[in-house]
Amino acid sequence: MPIDFNPNIFFVNTRPCFQNVIKSPFVNNLYVADTFTKSVNVSDKITNSAYDGIHIDKKSFGNIEKSGEEAILYTITNKNGASVDLSTFGATIVSIKVPDKDGNLIDVTQGYKSVTPYEKSPVGHAGGTIGPCANKINHGKFKIGDNEYTLECNKDNGQTHSHGGKEGFDVKNWNAEVLKDGVKFTYYKKDMEGGYPANVKASVTYKFDNNNNLSVKYEAESDKDTILNLTNHSYFNLDGEQFAEEGSVMEHIVELPNSSKYTPVNEIAIPTGELRSVKGTDFDFLSAKKLSDMNKNGYDQNFVVDNYDGKSLIHIAKVKSDKSGIILDVSTDLPGFQFYTANNLGKESQPLGKSGKRYEKHSALCVEPQFFPDSINTFEEKPILKKGNKFEKNIIYSFSWE
Repeated sequence: MPIDFNPNIFFVNTRPCFQNVIKSPFVNNLYVADTFTKSVNVSDKITNSAYDGIHIDKKSFGNIEKSGEEAILYTITNKNGASVDLSTFGATIVSIKVPDKDGNLIDVTQGYKSVTPYEKSPVGHAGGTIGPCANKINHGKFKIGDNEYTLECNKDNGQTHSHGGKEGFDVKNWNAEVLKDGVKFTYYKKDMEGGYPANVKASVTYKFDNNNNLSVKYEAESDKDTILNLTNHSYFNLDGEQFAEEGSVMEHIVELPNSSKYTPVNEIAIPTGELRSVKGTDFDFLSAKKLSDMNKNGYDQNFVVDNYDGKSLIHIAKVKSDKSGIILDVSTDLPGFQFYTANNLGKESQPLGKSGKRYEKHSALCVEPQFFPDSINTFEEKPILKKGNKFEKNIIYSFSWE
């Protein structure tokens, strides 16, 4: 496989996830360079052909009002013109441009033109790196050994802690290092920052290759036992982010081929601890189904990954747009994923997106690989990073068309 992360990671399903998706060496609407402050051409350093010709640019993404720091936007462009934009603020995916069935480059992720909306009007954690703990913790309380911790409850009228709280990883400005084949972002969390124990060095590395595979690698180390559950919160619309109208993602076709179970929840979306079969329910996407033919109220549900062993990359989702022909495949070595159809977008207070439109309800979907919600309290598989151990998890978003 072209991603040179961990040679011990392997796929357990037989369906190939990485595909050569370009009809020819060129696509319509080829990448046009912006007025960047720096360009790093790495083609002469790459020995792996999957990254041959990759170049990485950077420019200012605006000033962060709270800290006075400058946010930087990095763009990884492959030899075919497809690209990924990444912001230091939140180690955020701002844009992913890939070819559709006609060879036109389409931006398939929701986002904003500068750092300001991400800081002042954060909506749905768009594209951000979520942590220290993704998803919900009941009453914001958890124990590690004999030590009990209480976090800010920022969700469900003060009943739950969600996505790291109001000062989570997605609203921090990360350090960035340009690699020969990607960008590595690093954040140093202090002991008891946000209520979480331990000093933690966390990093997320993005690599984008010539086959339109975006790999995301999370790594972390801690000086004491702590809780850590990292994911990415990108909102995808495979017709293009400019299709921001309500319900615009509901014609997408979804297959979750390795999720025969889901985690039922109570009235505030805290899992009961049961693993229930998807058969006979609106959660059965073991075969491909159009969202509009299923639950028209949308989804915000954790699915269980079959055959999870903590090491193997497992293909968890295939999403397709008949309109653009673009296909998104998602693979991970995490035990579950939240499938979300932007049920809470469409508020008047939202900023306008990149295309000048407000993103409405059900205008995108998210596939967020992670540990189960409230897993620290409810499930055997707990997101605990022990002192001296290394956290290392992966997500791969692969784009193709037909």
